[in-house]
Amino acid sequence: MKRLAALVCLVLSLTTAGCGLGEGEERGGAAVEMRVTRDFGHDLLGSARIDSVREDETVMRMLRSDFDIDTRYGGRFVQAIDGLEGSGAGGNEDWFYWVNGVEGSVGAAEFELSPGDRVQWDWRTWGAAMRVPAIVGAYPEPFVHGLEGKRRPVRVECGSSDSQVCRDARAALEEVGASPSGASLGAPGTETVTRLAVARWPEARIVRGASGLEEGPATTGVFARFDRDGRFIELLDERGEVARTIRPGDGVGIVLAMRPLEEELVWLATGLDDEGVAAAVRALDDDDLRDAFAVAVDGRTVEKLPLVSR
Repeated sequence: MKRLAALVCLVLSLTTAGCGLGEGEERGGAAVEMRVTRDFGHDLLGSARIDSVREDETVMRMLRSDFDIDTRYGGRFVQAIDGLEGSGAGGNEDWFYWVNGVEGSVGAAEFELSPGDRVQWDWRTWGAAMRVPAIVGAYPEPFVHGLEGKRRPVRVECGSSDSQVCRDARAALEEVGASPSGASLGAPGTETVTRLAVARWPEARIVRGASGLEEGPATTGVFARFDRDGRFIELLDERGEVARTIRPGDGVGIVLAMRPLEEELVWLATGLDDEGVAAAVRALDDDDLRDAFAVAVDGRTVEKLPLVSR
C-alpha cells in the first residue's frame, strides 16, 4: 500500500492538468518539440512542434493542443493519450514526462516551456523503477539550452583529458552548439553544472551517484547493473531482469544520465574497455539517442535500454 500511495502522489504531481492563464506574448528563440512514445522510448506514437513558444505555454497546454487526452481525478491525472491508457492506481503502467531529458518535478500544467525545450511523454511500466530522473533521449539537450529556460555551464570530465576519446567528446558537444570546459574525472563544483563524464568502468565509479549503478534501476532509473570491479555489465529488460551480459573485450559502450542530487545532472559515456568508451562517445548523436532512456552501443548497433521484451 505504501508503494501504491507513493506512485499516486508522484504521478499526480507530474501530470497535473490545466489550461494555463491564456495566450502570452511570443518569445524568440528555438522551436519547442514534443514527442509521445511508449515502452521506454522504443516506439514513437506522435510528435508536435511549436516554432515560436508563448510566455505562458505549458507542457500540458501543448499536449492538449496536439493530442487527444483523457484525465481522471478531476483532471489532475493523465489517463490516456490518443487512446493509450495508463492503468491508474490499480496497476503499474502510466504516463510520465521529461523536459530536456529531466523528469518533470511539477505538474505538467505548471511547467512553462522555454525556447529550445524538448519534451517527451512516455507510457511505461514502473514496476522495476518508479522514477527515472534523467534520460538521454532529448540530446543535444540539456547541453545547449539547459533546464527550465536557464543555460547551465557544461563540463566534460575525463580520466585523461588529453586522450582522443576526451577530445572527441568535447568536439561532439561543440558541434551541437555547447561550450564545454574540461576537468578531471570527479572534479568538485558539480551542483549547477551539466556534466559529461567519459571513462572506463570502474574508473568512472568516482563520479557522484555512479556507485548506484551497481544496484540497478530502482536506485538510478538506469536499466543496467554494473559490477563494482568491472567484470561485467548486465543489460536489463523492463522488469529489471538480466537480458544480456557484456564483459571486457566486447567493445560495448553505455550512454546514460543520472541526477545524484536535485540540482545535479551528469551524463556518463562508459564501457568496460577502450573500444566501448569510444563507441559510447560516437553515440553522442541526435539520431542515435532520440527518445532513448539510455543506450548500449557497439561498432554496429545502438540499442535502447531497457531491452524491452516483445
